[in-house]
Amino acid sequence: MTSAPARVLIYSHDSFGLGHLRRCRALGGALTAARPDLSVLIVSGSPIIGAFEFPTRVDFVRVPGIIKLKNGAYVPLKLPAEAVDVFHLRAEIIEQAALAFRPDLVIVDKEPLGLRGELTQTLRALKERGARLALGLRDVLDDAEALDQEWNRKGVAPALSELYDEIWIYGVEDVYDPLQGISLADGLREKTRYTGYLRRELPTGGSPMRASLPDRPFVLVTTGGGGDGDGLIDWALTAYERFGAELPPALFVLGPFMEPAAQETFLGRAAGLPAVTATVFDAEMERIVDRAAGVVAMGGYNTFCEILSFDKPAVIVPREKPRREQWIRAKRAQDMGLVWMLEDPAEHGRARDPAAMASAIRGLATQPKPSAHLAPGMMAGLDEVVRLSQRWLTR
Repeated sequence: MTSAPARVLIYSHDSFGLGHLRRCRALGGALTAARPDLSVLIVSGSPIIGAFEFPTRVDFVRVPGIIKLKNGAYVPLKLPAEAVDVFHLRAEIIEQAALAFRPDLVIVDKEPLGLRGELTQTLRALKERGARLALGLRDVLDDAEALDQEWNRKGVAPALSELYDEIWIYGVEDVYDPLQGISLADGLREKTRYTGYLRRELPTGGSPMRASLPDRPFVLVTTGGGGDGDGLIDWALTAYERFGAELPPALFVLGPFMEPAAQETFLGRAAGLPAVTATVFDAEMERIVDRAAGVVAMGGYNTFCEILSFDKPAVIVPREKPRREQWIRAKRAQDMGLVWMLEDPAEHGRARDPAAMASAIRGLATQPKPSAHLAPGMMAGLDEVVRLSQRWLTR
């Protein structure tokens, strides 16, 4: 065996939020840290990818943005064009970048064929050139019936059988099996590897935090990308408006994809509360989570990994639409003693009680940390992805 410079291409479709991009960024950093001659190229549609610092030998190509509306339709983020034309443009850019980069390994995040199949031709071309293909899935995708219908509609099954060498699940089977109840072809289970959760670490160097942190132990209230976080922010702010004198200081991070009008309203309300500091976005959320005494969050994959990585007591307020992913993850985590779940009554047409939110925030002070129930190896996902990748990168 001899070692040669290796290349990994990571695809992140990024039609909503920050989760896919931040997960791929963590993978790229772990892979390059483990092998000094490795280069990683991330293909992403995130409109704010340039706001993040990337490790040495990790770079990105940004394709035109697409956003998903609440009715499931996709529309261009910026370009005044039909969605079908933007998808065609994205597919052309992805293919040209991939063929020029000549990766040894391709890691595709969540969407086996890319958005609207935009990755299909590129995957076939790279497969013909000898690249290995891995599909990376978060621990929970959706409930089984909905996911099975979605994958059947998209014609995913042939790609999983014919194109992909392995399926990597960034979680633990004891927590959840995202493929349970899915119609899978023979042999796909044998291709599946559970890696454990992708731990997060404090960034080294980079720009300072944008957020001004409270000078006393504080609770972090975060929505992730923020595109669907209005409800959580409003509920928590109302709790501070009613019971602020009884609650610890709080930092609200609204999220860059929240509607500007909502951001302005929430920032104005926060400014009138002595115990509350608010900001829209910080590219180094790891630093903020590390400093927080507790977390109130919606429960997306990346926030969940940060809560476990930095061992923070947390209250998860999951959304249930359009996917039940967050609810399933929060319920399983609560059953294991890792977090406490506060269901959002508005998801079922009922009013939110600010006293219930205030009680949950107060409870963070006595809530056990996740480490009290964390199983050995549960956070070893990055190490396992490195190990799985090295089999195909050493030659």
